[in-house]
Amino acid sequence: MSLVGKEIGTFQAKAYRQGKFIDVSDQDLKGHWSVVMFYPADFSFVCPTELQDLQEQYATLQTLGTEVYSVSTDTHFVHKAWHDHSEAVGTIEYTMIGDPSQQISRLFDVLDEAQGLAQRGTFIIDPEGVVQSIEVNADGIGRNASEYIDRIKAGQYVAAHPGEVCPAKWKEGSATLTPGLDLVGKI
Repeated sequence: MSLVGKEIGTFQAKAYRQGKFIDVSDQDLKGHWSVVMFYPADFSFVCPTELQDLQEQYATLQTLGTEVYSVSTDTHFVHKAWHDHSEAVGTIEYTMIGDPSQQISRLFDVLDEAQGLAQRGTFIIDPEGVVQSIEVNADGIGRNASEYIDRIKAGQYVAAHPGEVCPAKWKEGSATLTPGLDLVGKI
């Protein structure tokens, strides 16, 4: 069952952020837009390229009032070690959540039970804590974080303009649609 349109569940976890261990909960994902990116494991291959790509988009996402969280089933201690030893991961400024109990991965329905690892799932969550977008990729397929910018802008536009929707390939400033009888069969 899809989590789109549903409020995120309750969780608490330890995380690593900018040289400190911090506590994070579902409440931290509310009050602003959030990108939550799950990945299989620290000290792996595709994962550091994705996390570095997300860091490269981080400043732009912050200008949109969006906070970023990465999550794997590793501990916050492993996140720190990876941050200290990887050139790519060492640039990360956003919160890296540890999920060794696998609770958060299960909550977001991205846990590969057989491997005990999170799948490559990305969730865009609105300020009320409601999931607006989900993307899940196979282990060997990396993601493009720049795509999240357009999705967040579209989500923010729709939230601010009830009754309007953003068509495929929508970019900020482009035309939107107002669903109604006059559009049926004309698109």
